[in-house]
Amino acid sequence: MLNKVVFPFLKGAAMGAANVIPGVSGGTIALITGIFERLINAIKSFDGTALKLLIKGQLKEFAAYTDLFFLLYLFAGVFAAILSLARLLEYLFENHPIYVWAFFFGLVLASVWFVARTVRKWHAAAVISFLVGATIAISISVLTPAGEDRSFYYLFLCGVVAICSMILPGLSGSFVLVLMGNYQLVMIDAINNFDLSILLPVGIGAVVGLIVFSRFLSWLMKRFPDSTIALLSGFILGSLGILWPWKTEITQAFGDKVKVIAYDWHLPEVNTEFALALVFIILGVLSIAITEIWADKTQTEEN
Repeated sequence: MLNKVVFPFLKGAAMGAANVIPGVSGGTIALITGIFERLINAIKSFDGTALKLLIKGQLKEFAAYTDLFFLLYLFAGVFAAILSLARLLEYLFENHPIYVWAFFFGLVLASVWFVARTVRKWHAAAVISFLVGATIAISISVLTPAGEDRSFYYLFLCGVVAICSMILPGLSGSFVLVLMGNYQLVMIDAINNFDLSILLPVGIGAVVGLIVFSRFLSWLMKRFPDSTIALLSGFILGSLGILWPWKTEITQAFGDKVKVIAYDWHLPEVNTEFALALVFIILGVLSIAITEIWADKTQTEEN
């Protein structure tokens, strides 16, 4: 019951909470909680074989082939967290932003270590992959947003890149859309007006990106497991800049919404606020450490 229902739901809830946080990817939480590869494989399984099972009415076989119940419990947790935590996190970000950022900074900082330690051998390719992942994530966080582009192929590309960044640890899909210059066009104008000329190419790109990229990631995990985990660890490390508690947000208005497009980082002043922020960083680190120790103990008992 715990492994089949409760754990997937709770891990989905953690992913949902991460998606509410600006600049944080649900893929990071999936990797931290040990379900990343299972999630990718489940998404990848929606193929021709799954379609044939569904058409033939072999629902039990279809559910087993696609790991359907895992996905249902997981996404139930995602949506439950988004609906229940959005207002709480909005309040905390408005009133205590440094402490919230500090907690998640500690959480993700510890995640780099606990994810990277699953690399069985740090050979040259793994080290290079780690550095490449960190460099890409850091570069994305400091890029200047592009201008708006309504062409079909660019909108298709936006859909592909956005969905891939949502899957990848350390990258935020909405943040990438801001950098590509089409956040207002896609997430505000097109959705509010239900503009299919915009939503259709983005949606097609998202579906194609999800199908192709999930297969590509699954292949990488099986063919180059150490280098792939190292690359993902680098993505997580590179995202720490966005989570740095002491920064000033550079925003841009998109209609009636204001979106963060960049950050101006600075060092903290040594005062009571700084001391409390350190406490929250430590709490974030301990949260991951306790979760990992508990997960290792549970796995040992099951074996």
